[in-house]
Amino acid sequence: MMRPLPIATCLALVLATVAFAASAQEPATAPGPASGTTTPSLAGDVERGRMLTYTCVGCHGVPGYKNAYPNYHVPRIGGQSRQYLVDALTGYQQGQREHPTMQAQAESFSEADIADIAAFLSSLKP
Repeated sequence: MMRPLPIATCLALVLATVAFAASAQEPATAPGPASGTTTPSLAGDVERGRMLTYTCVGCHGVPGYKNAYPNYHVPRIGGQSRQYLVDALTGYQQGQREHPTMQAQAESFSEADIADIAAFLSSLKP
């Protein structure tokens, strides 16, 4: 008999699929430093961030929700500062912050994805 996947695993798989599809698209670029090269825009695209964060609501959008790793209170992220969100997601991605679900989510993000997610979430009213 097959056992259903835990919701966090399902959310991680859906987000990874979305991130993979989004990474196939050309990222926004801005002039780089003196060399004239281009680098991904780190200002972030609010609308693209809205698309990337739809699965975040599964945990972060439920008031008082605690998940199973291990009975961890899920913080409110809407309205957080852009820099805090970038630092947090980058920390999960690089293993500096420990939380299995968030590490799984962040591993699939590009630098542009993190900028877009932070731009959207920081634009929300707390």
